Amino acid sequence: MKLRHERRKREAGRKSPSWMITFTDLITLILVFFILLFSMSQIDLQKFKTAVGSFQERGDKKAAAEAGSEESKLPGKSEDDLLKKINDYIEKNRLSRLITAKRDERGVVLVLQEAVLFDSGKADIKDQAYPLLHKMAVLFKTLPNQIDVEGHTDNRPISTYRFPSNWELSAARASTVIGYFTTKGKLDSSRFLAVGYADTKPVRDNRTESHMKENRRVEIVIRK
Repeated sequence: MKLRHERRKREAGRKSPSWMITFTDLITLILVFFILLFSMSQIDLQKFKTAVGSFQERGDKKAAAEAGSEESKLPGKSEDDLLKKINDYIEKNRLSRLITAKRDERGVVLVLQEAVLFDSGKADIKDQAYPLLHKMAVLFKTLPNQIDVEGHTDNRPISTYRFPSNWELSAARASTVIGYFTTKGKLDSSRFLAVGYADTKPVRDNRTESHMKENRRVEIVIRK
């Protein structure tokens, strides 16, 4: 009996203190906690890398699309394409004697001399000009662009009941041309702007009759 009691005392002496068990459990919990944190950080990092990769891919696609868009918007590219289309149309319809096409900072400009459309000092369209304007209306139906119609005169003064000056004459001619496009040609009137410049924008000096003839014109500006 005595020996059994001594053995139990020795075994009790070998057992760890109670605080040591609690401390061990705490260390274990802390270790588990940090393992969880580490695992979560790895998952978040992976998600972050995935998200960054996704944004980068989208950015690359957007940059490529914008690069293509900017290339198509390079100065002169779209205008050159439009000018070619119009020149092809002019040639196909045998209008080269009546219309010239060029490109400037405003867009593509069609130039029609006064004699093609009007009698001197008048703003009534000649009968023989109607087929020409009809073909132009057909062309404009294939284009989305805004269109300005500009009237220009030489510097010789005019003073009639209807046209007290070249300002009224040039504006009336521009308006008459637009009137044909919107009524006979069935084009949307919101696409057009009529401008009368009188003699303020000559292409040549007005020293000779041939130069004045060049200045008397209607310009149709197909905007960029």
